Parts: sequence; C-alpha cells; structure tokens
Amino acid sequence: MGKTELFIKRVYDLAGEMKIPLIDERVYDNVSINSKNSVATVKIKFEEDESVIRGFLGLADFFHTVSVKRKDKFYIANDSAFFILESS
Repeated sequence: MGKTELFIKRVYDLAGEMKIPLIDERVYDNVSINSKNSVATVKIKFEEDESVIRGFLGLADFFHTVSVKRKDKFYIANDSAFFILESS
C-alpha cells in the first residue's frame, strides 16, 4: 500500500473513531468544491503525524459539519473558512 492509500485509510479510521461524518465518492455522484466565497483557505499537510488528522477532523466536530473526500484530499467548509487536508 502506498503512502497516499495509508493516509486515506487512516483518515477513514480516525473519522469513524471520532464519529465525524465523512462524505466520499460512495455517497455522492458528483461534487464541486468552491472556495471562492470563503474569507480564508487553510491547507493542512499530513507528514506522518497522526495529530494533524485528528486536528483536522476536530475542526469538523467544532464547526458541526462534515468532511468531504474528493480524490485524495479532504475538505471542511465553514461559513467563512475552507480547510483542506492533503498528504505531502
């Protein structure tokens, strides 16, 4: 299994453990993600420290929203901020 696959698997595992709703290709037919209306866009890079994933998923819990997976990235949208989690 490659680094990206392990990253995605770990995000799924932690999302399930933390009970964070995660929407992926199995749920939606097509998704378009637009960050133009947000005040801030925050890119978070995973570099082998699991606390980064926990922190990212904690944002979804804090904002009472879901995380969306598209290809090999995860997104959390808020009223004013847009968070992106990707593997380095």
